[in-house]
Amino acid sequence: MALTAVPTVPPPRVAPKEGAYASWYERVLGWAVTGGPPGLLSTGVRFDVLELPSDAGAALLRRPVATGPVALMGRRMRFLVAAGSADELEGLLDWLEWGGVALDLTALGAGGRITAPAPPGQPLGESPRGAAVWLRPPEQGCEALLPALPGPGRAVGPDPGKGTAGPDLVRLVAAAATECHRARLGRRTAGVRQPLAFS
Repeated sequence: MALTAVPTVPPPRVAPKEGAYASWYERVLGWAVTGGPPGLLSTGVRFDVLELPSDAGAALLRRPVATGPVALMGRRMRFLVAAGSADELEGLLDWLEWGGVALDLTALGAGGRITAPAPPGQPLGESPRGAAVWLRPPEQGCEALLPALPGPGRAVGPDPGKGTAGPDLVRLVAAAATECHRARLGRRTAGVRQPLAFS
């Protein structure tokens, strides 16, 4: 009896690098990667994102303010914060008396997407200039320690004795707004000669 070969459908072609990226995000972090290449991470599910100019973000990273994972793509820096935080940004800026000031500080929440940076330890290969990279990479379970508003059952601040501690979203937004404003003023006055003042 002759065996007939059953035609097989080849799996969809995925670039090896993109497949490795998606595998790391799904296997290690439990985050889904959509689209691609490059792959995209959905915001509003596991995390939201505060996005600001890279010069302001670099200054923010030098401050003694606790953050979660941080990514850089081109001239924009992305700070991961607790899911739902994007909805709080406008109210927080008003409460901190930054409402109405052009800061170039935005948030991505439900329905948003960011480009998935190369996982830590993975070679960047021939990534184009300005490709997304992790400055402070995420770790397994990091969602529990993302900057968030304090609430019932959630202590804010590093207190190992309490167990549920994480960075404070209010402090992060206040520092981010300050650095965005400073960077904006610095860009405005760059190259402008100040008149000498004589007393």
